[in-house]
Amino acid sequence: MKSICPGCGVVLPGVDGPTHDYMESSPACWAVYGEVLAREYSDITYRAVHRLTVDTYAVQHPGGDSPQAIQSVAAHLVSMYLMLELGYSSSRATTMLKAAVEAGRFEWLARPAHPGEVTVAHVAQASTAMEHIERVHEWAMSVWNAWSAHHAQVKAWAADAIVPRTRSRV
Repeated sequence: MKSICPGCGVVLPGVDGPTHDYMESSPACWAVYGEVLAREYSDITYRAVHRLTVDTYAVQHPGGDSPQAIQSVAAHLVSMYLMLELGYSSSRATTMLKAAVEAGRFEWLARPAHPGEVTVAHVAQASTAMEHIERVHEWAMSVWNAWSAHHAQVKAWAADAIVPRTRSRV
């Protein structure tokens, strides 16, 4: 029996199991994501892309129009923008993600018609740390590009998070 993930559309062997409270995923996709996270937690080399892995999964599995889902998608898109387009490090992106949540002026973004061509299953198939890192970046770019209709809004949210921090240093 196969299952289709309602978030990313990946087709995987069907399994019973948990899913996230507000992110939309199949139990099989959630399990594959857990395997990828376990790999990243078990080896510091893989951990280099952990922030991007978490952001990408959250954005590709946005869930419904709830306060948690709105905040999650917005904050993770801000983090992706900072890393993928501005070259922020994971730790700096995490700091700005927290600042964006504190600023908290998010609104629901309609999910893209297609969530991106690449899924977490692509990352799970990596056989080396370098391949894992490359695949996370491929996946992240695919998902980031899928949300292109909302890039201007995401950049505005990022600016709201960055500007107060910049002013406080002056």
